[in-house]
Amino acid sequence: MRVKRAVTSRKKKKKFLKAAKGYRGAMSRRYSLAKQQFYRSGAYAYQGRKKKKGDFRRLWITRINAAARNEGIKYNELIHGLKIANININRKMLSDIAINDYDTFKEYVKIAREALNA
Repeated sequence: MRVKRAVTSRKKKKKFLKAAKGYRGAMSRRYSLAKQQFYRSGAYAYQGRKKKKGDFRRLWITRINAAARNEGIKYNELIHGLKIANININRKMLSDIAINDYDTFKEYVKIAREALNA
């Protein structure tokens, strides 16, 4: 008895076409193109998840730099001063403090300045 594959083939094709629903043009209608685009999209998504971490770090550094320059110190001097003072605070937290609790950020700047001058 031979095996008929119509049901499984249709199911497989429907799975890819459903996943490719929002793609433009033939990418959402033709099975072979939809399948290729589906795998490529997965690769882009993976790369994007990795890239997002760097993007956020850049954003935090930009925010810290802007707040630090308002206090008359450069970003790299601030970070170096905090390292000398043995204060371990990550950029995400420092950025959050610079936005939401500026008085505390000023204290960090003061500590960094004292450490640099000592």
